[in-house]
Amino acid sequence: MTDMIAAETTSPGFRSEAAPDRFMRRLLGVSGGGVSGAGAQKAFRTSVIVSAIRCIVTYVVVPVVVPLLALSGWVAAPIGIALCIYAVVNGIVSLRRFWGSDHPSRWLYTGFIAVVFVVLAFALVSDLGRLGGIA
Repeated sequence: MTDMIAAETTSPGFRSEAAPDRFMRRLLGVSGGGVSGAGAQKAFRTSVIVSAIRCIVTYVVVPVVVPLLALSGWVAAPIGIALCIYAVVNGIVSLRRFWGSDHPSRWLYTGFIAVVFVVLAFALVSDLGRLGGIA
């Protein structure tokens, strides 16, 4: 009985102190606990929603509406760049929250957000190319 009470009153800390977990916490600047899982979920949702909006704007709205206005290069690219940057910032915030809350799926989410960052990097290079920033 006293073991159960002691277990409930002590802070559980992180589940793993393995080298990869310590490396990721150090890389993200995350200290122990303090961030709720709900905050991580909210940041994740925001990040995915922003990425979805960026995709809709870039691949649906821009190809349909912009040619009608004949402004494709200098209107679409800045909007895409701004949405990419916003999505990356939200992705980093959500990643830090997942790790700060010691979420059980933190490694799965880390892999997912890495793929999202690669896709965003390609979109960013494409948008910069449209502006003439990258040859």
